[in-house]
Amino acid sequence: QVQLVESGGGLVQAGGSLRLSCTASGRTFSNYNMGWYRQAPGKEREFVATISRSGLTTDYADSVKGRFTISRDKSKNTVYLQMNSLKPENTAIYYCRAGPPGIYWGQGTQVTVSS
Repeated sequence: QVQLVESGGGLVQAGGSLRLSCTASGRTFSNYNMGWYRQAPGKEREFVATISRSGLTTDYADSVKGRFTISRDKSKNTVYLQMNSLKPENTAIYYCRAGPPGIYWGQGTQVTVSS
């Protein structure tokens, strides 16, 4: 089992920045690909970004490319999502995901971007 705890969400004005954190415990952090997903009200959960076990490979949804950056710190068992130039349509609950192997989810952190 992997336990994931997200933090860093909040209320920000359009154009602002936030950095989300997700700290993992329970298994070896470096064994897992890590990712961020989000779910806006009335919509399905969607992919935002992912980072490989080594941290050398990243991938982003087209809508966030150039504005969001995913990174990981093995010494802290933590993955980050730096979000810049935020837009109101980025308002959602942001979830951290570990895996494969297996799939594990955090409880989510709310991000609200006001216009």
